[in-house]
Parts: sequence; structure tokens; C-alpha cells
Amino acid sequence: MAKYLISGGNSLCGEIDVQGAKNSVLPLLSAAILTADDVIIQNAPKLTDVTNMMRILRALGAVAEREGSLVRVSAKDISSHEIPVSLAKELRSSIFLLGSVLARVKKAKVAYPGGCDIGLRPIDLHLKALREMGVEIREEGGYVYCDASGAEPSYVTLDYPSVGATENAMLLATSIDGVTSIANCAEEPEIEDLQNFINAMGGCVSGAGTPFIKIKGGLPLKGTVFSTMPDRIEAGTYLLGTLACGGDVTLKGAKAEHLSAVISKFSKWDCKINANSDRIHISSNGNMGELGVIETKPYPGFPTDLQAEICTLASISKGSTIIVENLFETRFKHVPELIKMGANVKVRDRVAVFNGVDRLSGAKVYAKDLRGGAALILAGLCAKGDTEVNDVHFVERGYEDIVAKLTRLGANIKKA
Repeated sequence: MAKYLISGGNSLCGEIDVQGAKNSVLPLLSAAILTADDVIIQNAPKLTDVTNMMRILRALGAVAEREGSLVRVSAKDISSHEIPVSLAKELRSSIFLLGSVLARVKKAKVAYPGGCDIGLRPIDLHLKALREMGVEIREEGGYVYCDASGAEPSYVTLDYPSVGATENAMLLATSIDGVTSIANCAEEPEIEDLQNFINAMGGCVSGAGTPFIKIKGGLPLKGTVFSTMPDRIEAGTYLLGTLACGGDVTLKGAKAEHLSAVISKFSKWDCKINANSDRIHISSNGNMGELGVIETKPYPGFPTDLQAEICTLASISKGSTIIVENLFETRFKHVPELIKMGANVKVRDRVAVFNGVDRLSGAKVYAKDLRGGAALILAGLCAKGDTEVNDVHFVERGYEDIVAKLTRLGANIKKA
């Protein structure tokens, strides 16, 4: 298995481009099969999750091809409504295809999805929303069977602002004549990106970015060329890495408004940050004050996808830091690995209490999931000595060229 070898202690300095958003491009690829015309998605990051989504599209009968940062999808010959179990188990976001497949062929068969093991993440919210839209659903033998032949315009209220459930309901609603309304929606910027993509194809969606979305369905959708939004989680990871290591970094293409819950905390920390419409610049001496209490919340709150990375920062910050994980019940799997590196932390249920140490020490550690793996890389970068991060296939699900980008910033890291 691949691993990253890191010699810590270097500050991070330089300029890098922010990749297209993983959490946006996957639902965009799903939405691409809503039309029989060709769709071109620009700024599509080279990630294993994107590769797996393209494999699923091909299994459904679509053409999905990459040329550099462009992905072309042609779904005129969709021939299957079954999402292969072997691929679904590799990719949590395969569930995003449920709404699209139902919109296109009115039935779907999908296995329960896989991905990172960070908690139960049940698909009940997705299925409840689809049932409210008139979809008949049967769960049997580890599969979900859906029939949308009787789907009709509805008023759907989500029990929780789930990103995936919001997106699935939006995707199915595009095919239903009439107006469908979704209340208590997720408000993430990636939802807005999906709305803009559907509208670029000729759809009529409004309200994304708020708790209430309306979709006028039944309109003919056509091909389009669309550029994926920048990845706010990748940007946040490099910002937190600069705070941990010290340095001076510019992130090109980053949107500060997508990271307001993170950046708002920087004013209390020893750093300088400047942002405009398409870049963020940060400088830090690497000496972190007390972080206080940080709670993950749905957008626009502090993102759960940066909780692991903030744990690395808490490990070397002055005083005590309390981190509360409100979204996923098993998302502290990186903590035992940080303890191997000298972190002083206690975890109980969904709360981690850190007492900062002067510096972490290099060690052999193992990534347990995508964001936890990124946290261990940051820990290795700021640690004394050498760190070996194993099982980095998790990291490569969400970070494009992370070794090359960190090397460009002056880090001593290589893949072995």
C-alpha cells in the first residue's frame, strides 16, 4: 500500500491553485445523465472518487471520458438502472445517482453505499424524501429498489438538512411536471453549484443556499459546459497547515465566503489573512494561541470535513481546546494516531479535549478516512523528525496532487 514519507519542520511558503470541489463535482456528474446531450464539466479534480463515479456512469451505459481537467459525459444510451454493488461499496456519493437514474429511467436498484467509515450516515433521509415525492421503495437483501413511475410534484420537508437528500430530491424533481418544493434544505455552496448546473442545462431551480428550494420540473434539459466551484475543504486544509507550520501561502481560486466560519476564528489566532473574490493569502509564525471551543455544524457553521485538521492544530496550540463533533458519531478515528505523535487529548463520545504540547514528534501512523488522513499529513509537516503516513488511498479520494502541492510550498514529503 502507498504511503507518504514526511520530514517535518519546514514552513510553507508559495502559491498554489485550489482544485475543483470534490463535494460538488460528484453530484454534477450524477446530474449529467439527466440529458441525452453531451455535457462537459470543467475544473474536474483528478480524484479516485471522481474516477469511481465515472466508472459507475459507464456501467449505466453512459460515456464518461477525461481530458486533463475536463470530463465529458454523454448519456444518450443509458441502458441500465442498476448501480453495480462493487462500485457503490467504494463510493459513498454513488447514492447521488439515485435521483438522477430515477429521473431518467423511472426505476433504480442500488446497494447501500460505502466510502469512509466515519459513522452510520444512513440513507433514510434520502428515501423518506423520495417517498414524499411518490417513489415506491423496497429494501431487500442489501439493495434498495425504487420505482418513480408514479412520482408527482410535492412539498417535501427534510427532517435534517442533509446535503445528499437535498440533492437527490432536486435531481428527481427536474423530471416531474409541475413545481416541487423542498423545505429544511442543506445550504452548502455545493447545493448552489448543482442548482446553477441544472439551470445551465435549461432547468428551473431557485433558492439553493437557503433552507427552501423550488424546482419547476418537466422542462427539456440540454447539454452544457460548466466549471466546478473551488474546493473549500482543500483550501481550508492548506490554511490550517500554514497555521500549524508557519509560513506565507496564497491560495488561487479560493472563495473566502465559503470558509467564513473558519476564517472568522483566525482573528483570535496569531496570523494575518487577506482575501478577495478569487484568492486567499495567509501568513503565520506557527505559534498558535488557545483555540477555545469549536463545534461542527451544518453550513454555514464550522465544517465537519475540517474537524480532523483542526485537531492537528489543537494538538500544538497553547492551553486547552474543546472540539465537539455534532454531525458524525465516529469521526475521531485520527485521534489515536495523533496521540502516537505526542498529542495530549481525551475523547468522550463526540467531544475531544486537547491540551496543547510544544511540538509533535514523527511516528508511523495510519489514515482511517479521508479527512483524518489529511490531518495526519499536517501533523507530520509540523512535527519534529520523520513521519510515515500509511493507507493514503483515503487521502487521494479527495486531494488532487497533494504531494506535489505541498512540495511546491516547501514541504519535505514524498510518496513511496
